Amino acid sequence: MLTSIKHKSVIVTGGSKGIGRGIAKVFAAQGAKVTLIARDEAALKKACSEMGDHVRYEIADVGDWEQMKKAVDSAANAQGGLDIMCANAGYFPQTKIVDMDVEEWDSVIGTNLRSSFLAVKASIPHFEKAGKGRVVLTSSITGAVTGFPGWSHYGASKAGQLGFLKTAAMELSRYNTTINAVIPGNIYTEGLQGLGQDYLDTMAASIPLKRLGAVEDIGNAALFFASDEAGYITGQQVIVDGGQILPESLEAMDEI
Repeated sequence: MLTSIKHKSVIVTGGSKGIGRGIAKVFAAQGAKVTLIARDEAALKKACSEMGDHVRYEIADVGDWEQMKKAVDSAANAQGGLDIMCANAGYFPQTKIVDMDVEEWDSVIGTNLRSSFLAVKASIPHFEKAGKGRVVLTSSITGAVTGFPGWSHYGASKAGQLGFLKTAAMELSRYNTTINAVIPGNIYTEGLQGLGQDYLDTMAASIPLKRLGAVEDIGNAALFFASDEAGYITGQQVIVDGGQILPESLEAMDEI
């Protein structure tokens, strides 16, 4: 059993929906004090209502420095400090390069990659004050390991998180803080549902475990990285994908 997370102060960016909400639910179930950060107040309220009294929210654009700093400081003040930052915010519009405008590229990079940097930067004073901390990034197999047409910006942002991770791990060590990344495969979320049933069925068929992942699968991995037991692990990543990246081809799946 992992060391208790009960009463720890946790922030989850992009925590109102999808994987972020799943991560938050896992920590809340362990008795942590959790703040969700996102832009959609209605979605934030709905998410908080599902998780109990120890979950609150801050409205902020995760790609805006002043808003993020204010939200993180407010959460830390409300929760008696900050122990764990889960930098999860991200989205994935599907547009091929030839059709993509510059504004869409910048928006995805800003939400997915810039926000990771801002979340870490805003957390440092609180980790320094506490003398320790944990950061968990939500990356993706797309970009980090694989590619998919229409997601060049998303893939670049998620691969960029892993580049950031390596140097951040060295710099955060002076604050006795670790930073690691969870790399999800196809996880069943609202965003994935929007891609249609054919996509969901095709992806499930390409995964050795024959199913899409649940948001709690990512939350459980984040919980481990946030634990005392993971205190000597930093700058690392774990793929949570049901074996999706393992087959050399679709024909390989026929042999299972």
